[in-house]
Amino acid sequence: MTNIGTKTHAHHTLEEVEDDVDKLFGEEYEHSPVPAAARRSLFSVTMVWLGFPMIVTGAMTGSLLVLGMGFKRALIAMILGNLLMFAYVGALGVLGTRRGVNFALLASVVFGRKGYVFASGLLSTLLLGWYAVQTGITGALVSSTYGLNYVLMTTIAGALYIAITFVGVRGLHWIGVVSVPLFVVLGLGVVGDVVSTHGFDAVLSYAGNNGVATMSMGVGLTVVLALFIDAGTVTADFNRWAKDPKSSLIATFSAFPFANMVAMLVGGIMTAALAVPNANPFGNDNMFGYMNGKQLTWLSALAFLFLYCNLGSVCSHCLYNAATGWSRIVRSHMCLLAVILGVIGIVVAAGNVWAFFIQWLSLLGILVPPIGAIILVDQYLLRPKAEIDTDWRGTAFVAWAIGSVAAFVVEETAPFLSTALSAFVVAAVAYWLLSSRRRATA
Repeated sequence: MTNIGTKTHAHHTLEEVEDDVDKLFGEEYEHSPVPAAARRSLFSVTMVWLGFPMIVTGAMTGSLLVLGMGFKRALIAMILGNLLMFAYVGALGVLGTRRGVNFALLASVVFGRKGYVFASGLLSTLLLGWYAVQTGITGALVSSTYGLNYVLMTTIAGALYIAITFVGVRGLHWIGVVSVPLFVVLGLGVVGDVVSTHGFDAVLSYAGNNGVATMSMGVGLTVVLALFIDAGTVTADFNRWAKDPKSSLIATFSAFPFANMVAMLVGGIMTAALAVPNANPFGNDNMFGYMNGKQLTWLSALAFLFLYCNLGSVCSHCLYNAATGWSRIVRSHMCLLAVILGVIGIVVAAGNVWAFFIQWLSLLGILVPPIGAIILVDQYLLRPKAEIDTDWRGTAFVAWAIGSVAAFVVEETAPFLSTALSAFVVAAVAYWLLSSRRRATA
């Protein structure tokens, strides 16, 4: 009897702690729709989105594109990819706004009340991986630039990012308020400095690393899409807080194409202007390394602060998505999962997982787009008012598998095509056909 009483008391104590957290930071609505009264302003949701893609990693991706494609072709890939992302993320975001639910609840309608675990669990785990990647990049850049211990710097970064996430959507709002102006001012400063020194003609005429373009347009599009395809797919986690579909779309537009394009162009223009042979954007050949290369104490200190705030924004967003998804799966609280998953992410980051960045993007291009495609076809074309009515929806899983297999085949046999786009289109068509056949035979 004593043991039972002790366990019951401990259980109530945990619930009381969670209630206190909700009162202090606000309810996160992990398991129910966000009510109208709790929705956030357009400015708040926009700052959440602005602070996500306007990051150093986006600039690094822009550098990779320019190195592999040359500036003009990379610019085309950036524009097309970001417009496609706006259409994709915007449409999924409106679904979250209309229903007021996070991705896990939305996926429950399409994949089933049990089946959603596979879609939500995969994306939440991938986003935890992104948290680890970005935290590792933070530690690596600080360690290589200032000669500080990599594990210590990574641990400090991870702990700070956990603290931001623990606060919930308010934390994402405020880190965006800090990181966005910093990126705009410093990014424009770097671009202005390199262009004034080397000329914009050098940027436009840049043909690729050592004068050779090695990346096809299809691969370039996949890189642009895959950078935020996972977070873009779970956009309902953010857009459920918007007051109406118009606000949801405006907030999404602030990220894609605006913020993501700004970040990619900062890196791309800097790389093209400097034309460093065999540049390494993940080493010192990025805006952070450029600022420190000026050897000005005040600028190095500002660069240090900028890096932690900037990557803190994307890390906290990724950890928030991961914690929201897993809190629904294990029937727990986002704040608690943020701490647990954050610690796991720090441990993974200490193992230099960020070094597999490109391979990570390839994996995302194969597995993630079919999920969003199936949800869009289901909720806009086939069952717009459907509710959670079954444990498993087999047609969704079959279409997911078909889309991913098609993407793998494209990546292996037709590298000039976009893996991410192929996965999306094939999964959407497969789901439409499978659902139409099922209705015809019903």
